[in-house]
Amino acid sequence: MENKITEIKDLIRSLNNINDLKELSDIKVLLLGKKGKITELSKQMGSLSNDEKKEYGKKINDLKNEANELIEEKRKAIETALLNEKLSNESIDISLPSTKVPVGAPNIVEKIVEEVEELLMSMGYDVVDGPEIEKDEYNFEMLNLPKGHPARDAQDTFYIEGEELLLRSQTSPVQIRTMLEGKGKKPIRMICPGKTYRRDDDDATHSHQFMQIEGLLIDKNVSLSDLKGTFDVIAKHLFGEDCKTRFRPSYYPFTEPSVETDISCHSCKGEGCPICKNTGWITVSGAGMVHPNVLKNCGYDPKEWQGFAFGFGAERLAMLKYGIDDLRVFYLTDLRESSNFDRKEAE
Repeated sequence: MENKITEIKDLIRSLNNINDLKELSDIKVLLLGKKGKITELSKQMGSLSNDEKKEYGKKINDLKNEANELIEEKRKAIETALLNEKLSNESIDISLPSTKVPVGAPNIVEKIVEEVEELLMSMGYDVVDGPEIEKDEYNFEMLNLPKGHPARDAQDTFYIEGEELLLRSQTSPVQIRTMLEGKGKKPIRMICPGKTYRRDDDDATHSHQFMQIEGLLIDKNVSLSDLKGTFDVIAKHLFGEDCKTRFRPSYYPFTEPSVETDISCHSCKGEGCPICKNTGWITVSGAGMVHPNVLKNCGYDPKEWQGFAFGFGAERLAMLKYGIDDLRVFYLTDLRESSNFDRKEAE
């Protein structure tokens, strides 16, 4: 029996020379399996006396513990070596330059709209949306544009069903809806950017579809000077602190008084050039104080409430800011154009 124990100890020591998991598993079965050498020795304890069993059992347990510890230690060493070898063979040189993946850029009109939204939200304005298919009542009548008004000409507007349903020609109906919700009892400060439609031939400066950014403020003791201050902040934010602004009298059915809003030419700094037609000024929007009839139509008493409204064309703002001379560029799918806008923004 001592010879068998010595043989098993020699077999356990041989584990130090094994570097293969399968070979290690085979020896584990040879030593500790159901028919393994150590297991067979345990079965022979039944023929021993009680005193011999105590000493013999201790030797068997020592053999089992030694074998298990060495097998587990060797298993971990082999697995670690295999993992290190795999990592070494599959390593990536992170110092190499990465592959540049070309990506697109946001449409410049969308960027302008978001820029104006963020500015006006910081001034307490809400961004409000509305349907693009609109009722004639909201698009024209409640805006002080009665039946027969030239702006309702079928040549200028996309009518869908008779003359009662149309594609909105302006985002002003969103202002009407907002005022009706106010029920003549609460102040309003909102902008309504969105698509608008007019029957126009597409060319370098016109499109049958374009983005408008309209704003409305209704409150008590509001004057034209409040509108002037608001327009001045928007213009300086978009075109720089050196941008000057001015109002010129104009006419719109839904405002009274009405004004054209101009900015100093960013190209010649007001000296006069072909871009501003040698005037030193460029018109960017229309605006004015909300007409009393519009206030009445929406439930606001013009003796108690006043307000101002303004409207920009997003494409026109982008053309002026980035020096673009063809409106159709905004709707092309050429990513090179978007990258040009990004470079101009960075400059």
